[in-house]
Amino acid sequence: MRSRSTLRRATAAAAAATLALALSSCWAGESEAEASGETVTFSADNGEVEIPKNPDRVIATGYAVPVLLEADAPLVGISEWGRGTAMMSEEDLATYEKTEKIMGETADTMNYEAVEKVDPDVIILGVPLPVLGDVNMDRLEKIAPVVVLGPSLPDDWKKLGGRQAEAAGVLTNFEEQKATYYAKADELKAKYAEGVEGLDFAHLGAYGDVGAGEFQREFGGSYGTHIVGDLGVTYYGKVKDASDGGAAQVSEYSSIEEVPETFADADYITYTLGTDGKISPEVQYVLDSKLWKNLPAVKAGHVIPVQFSEAATYESALITLDAIDKAFAKAFADELK
Repeated sequence: MRSRSTLRRATAAAAAATLALALSSCWAGESEAEASGETVTFSADNGEVEIPKNPDRVIATGYAVPVLLEADAPLVGISEWGRGTAMMSEEDLATYEKTEKIMGETADTMNYEAVEKVDPDVIILGVPLPVLGDVNMDRLEKIAPVVVLGPSLPDDWKKLGGRQAEAAGVLTNFEEQKATYYAKADELKAKYAEGVEGLDFAHLGAYGDVGAGEFQREFGGSYGTHIVGDLGVTYYGKVKDASDGGAAQVSEYSSIEEVPETFADADYITYTLGTDGKISPEVQYVLDSKLWKNLPAVKAGHVIPVQFSEAATYESALITLDAIDKAFAKAFADELK
């Protein structure tokens, strides 16, 4: 378990060097809120919402939970976020565990009585937009102003996190983390530029269906690829049918027999590891296939495991960058000489 204080000391110089640029380019003159006394009018996915300028009691759900934990928002209620606990700092994990849980992992588990009990002055819903219909908005809006800022795509947290932090009154903290992340990503991009230039990558995702004999391929901007992509890596191709929207725009499922066709043109193939560093049954199913073992990239040893690929905040994504650095250092050892 890492300490956030240690992490911040280690990255303070990088943050200071790039923070001013990040603040001016991303937010100057483009604030989502316009001040009006002690409240602000905030532009959210559910329209214009009047919220406290500096809220004292914030509820966060879904993707807003890790963002606002790391930004030290005044949280009085949160949803479960079990998928991200392995990437939380000691301080954030302690806050996560002690904060009242007003919802489970899914939008249809909202406990409205629990929401009323913690008496929030703003509720920030970070649930994916396709499942927003599972939330009783009328009931929530009778308790406190509701700001809906939920992702449609796996990498939407990069642009939504700042808006969620702004709604909670902790934008400055968020921008420090963002600047630190991109400083590190740019450093690694330069380090591996010669190794990855001109190469086509493909990714084997963790959400296949062994029972159905299917595997998942992820394209650029998906769960397993969007952080690797910040290092200048190109994931070639696109989904055959994006009509379902959401994650289906950047990932698709195919039968195991289609492995050769799917990955034949890849120079390198990355695949998702669990946060514990283990290979999931869905991924192992493909790795054990003779069709996989006969792929040109696999025969050449051009296969790279990626751990912590589903980070959903800039601070936790620093762990992902460290994992990618370790994996790439081995894969591109010759180019680094």
